[in-house]
Amino acid sequence: MKTPLELLLPYQGSWVADNARFKAGIWSRQVGKDFSSNAEIVVDCMSNPKTTWMIAAPSERQAVESLGKSREWSEAFQFAIENEVEERAFEGALLKSAEIHYPNGSRIIAVPGKPDTVRGFSANILLTEFAFFEDPDATWKAILPSITNPLRGGEKKARLISTPNGKGGRGKRFYEIVRDNLLEPKQGRKTKWSVHKVTIEDAVRYGLPVDIDELRDGIDDPIAWAQEFECEFIDSSNVLLPYDLIETAESFEATESRDSSWWDMAGRAGGEIFLGIDFGRISDPTVCWTLEKVGDVLWTREVLVLKGMSTVDQFALLTSRFKACRKAVLDYTGGGIGLGDLAVDSFGEWKPQDHKLNGKVELANFTANLKAEIFPRLRRAFEAPCSVRIPVSVPIREDLHAMEQVVRGGSYSYVAPRTAEGHSDRCTALALAVRAADCPSAIVMPRAAGARRRMGRNSNRGLVG
Repeated sequence: MKTPLELLLPYQGSWVADNARFKAGIWSRQVGKDFSSNAEIVVDCMSNPKTTWMIAAPSERQAVESLGKSREWSEAFQFAIENEVEERAFEGALLKSAEIHYPNGSRIIAVPGKPDTVRGFSANILLTEFAFFEDPDATWKAILPSITNPLRGGEKKARLISTPNGKGGRGKRFYEIVRDNLLEPKQGRKTKWSVHKVTIEDAVRYGLPVDIDELRDGIDDPIAWAQEFECEFIDSSNVLLPYDLIETAESFEATESRDSSWWDMAGRAGGEIFLGIDFGRISDPTVCWTLEKVGDVLWTREVLVLKGMSTVDQFALLTSRFKACRKAVLDYTGGGIGLGDLAVDSFGEWKPQDHKLNGKVELANFTANLKAEIFPRLRRAFEAPCSVRIPVSVPIREDLHAMEQVVRGGSYSYVAPRTAEGHSDRCTALALAVRAADCPSAIVMPRAAGARRRMGRNSNRGLVG
């Protein structure tokens, strides 16, 4: 008789069948780490009543998504779910826990991977993307007593799954586990881990239907490809904005939207309004983040997200915001060139090195040097004394938290995983808005929308959409 486990590819089935108490998976992205691990969890909960598993991940989004895989496997096995609960201090606050309860007394708990959220649970554990936790060492130390104390429900199992995240920093503990048990095995270790390594090439060889060349071209980043798909360990990586730092900037007085009348009023009043615009067209959205400077604090007034909208339509919607602002910094790469040209033609360019000081729009080419300027500056805005205020919002919090500072060979870069929601587009837009507020331009009367510059340049050069 066939079982749902027959859905697994050979390398996934080997992972589920491995009953080692301590098990680590160094797996490429998109090869089924959580899918396979949650199969093992659900089978254990079915077979052993009153079993508890805890899933922890670097972000609440990842923890909840992983828990969703358990829900899918429960349906596949026709293992009824008695109820589901979610706990937050208040609506929009960071998740405390999400749980699935079964009639046989088993349960699965999902939490963000922070020391204070994992401490105290007596459970088997799945730490997904463990190398990307804010503080893996502190989290591991907080959870270790609950899985090593046999008096608290018997012996517990530990599952660590992750892509690599460097040899130092947050990725150090995961790297050392893989090194000491797989790459350079050390004899006589008291805790032995069963380590499974699966690169994207391994997964495709065993039947994963992925076009490797197409995927590599889409990533277009050798460092990211080596780390996330070939399971290589780079030097180090750290989250740009930890949850605790984001929390200090959250305020219910910061807002995500404003009606049209506010923009008209702000423009007439000559307020200290600044825009950061990260352009997107097909895969990612365009995000326009609006800050208003009140005293020494930058208050978020709007986080506008535009999906699947042509460049012309985006510009039409953004025109009232350009009119109201003192300065806008706009992503001038790829499709953003078209939007940038339209904005400069109507509101003038701000480019001090070319003695252009009366325009509103700074065109930002996304070079490594620019990233090395805007993202550390954004981090400083969140540090004490915090000079920026953002809305209390799960999507915003998750987007900001996803941005990584990566070090390889002494070079710094800033990357974020691509998800269905985008590519940390809100974080980039906020970084650009903070840059706009650092160097405000002179207020000028805008030219009529659609006007062309006298030099004869076509205002639609580079326009897409």
